[in-house]
Amino acid sequence: MKKTIFYILLIGLICFGLPNKSSAQSGELIGGNILNGAVTGTILGTATMGLQNSNNFAPLRIGLGTGILAGTGFAIYDVATLPQGQQFFISGTFNDGSNSSIIILLDTVYGAGVGAAIGSAIMLIGNKSIVKGLQYGGSAGAWAGFGFGLIDTFALAERNRDFISERFLNNDSIYSIKHESLTVNFLQPDLFTYHNLSGNTLSFDIEPALNIVSFSKSF
Repeated sequence: MKKTIFYILLIGLICFGLPNKSSAQSGELIGGNILNGAVTGTILGTATMGLQNSNNFAPLRIGLGTGILAGTGFAIYDVATLPQGQQFFISGTFNDGSNSSIIILLDTVYGAGVGAAIGSAIMLIGNKSIVKGLQYGGSAGAWAGFGFGLIDTFALAERNRDFISERFLNNDSIYSIKHESLTVNFLQPDLFTYHNLSGNTLSFDIEPALNIVSFSKSF
């Protein structure tokens, strides 16, 4: 048993402990995503128990296992999409983070908090049990926050590649003239991005553009 533990630690040291920035970043992404996935799955499992008003711990067990698997998937996605030599960064609607799953986790927590507050308020108005309001409101809010977190992460949030492309498109042009605080750019490429919500479909549209002449002045 001791030898098995030693070999596991040795493999972990070789994979993640070498003085390589890329390996260290990958290790952080993998560990962070798996941990966040496990916590999110646990919250959703508890929320399912609350909605079912049940003491059966099966949803909690399934939520934890599913969260670990989902976190592993997020880790693979983040590592695969990370620009070479860059520190991973994602900016969501309400939060910024160093991995994708943290946005979902925080949105789930916020949803649970808002749901609990609304549920309690409704129960107070109806002169009913606040505990029930916390239970059902928080549980429903957690699932609502989780759903928004998925949309936030994959459709609304900006990632490293978005920042890099935006910086390139906004600053580079075929030819530019600079005089003190005034800059004139000729033939500057650009991208217009917008979200289109039609019925039950959310799409992310990108349209290329070319600015013939643009002016910028710093004060």
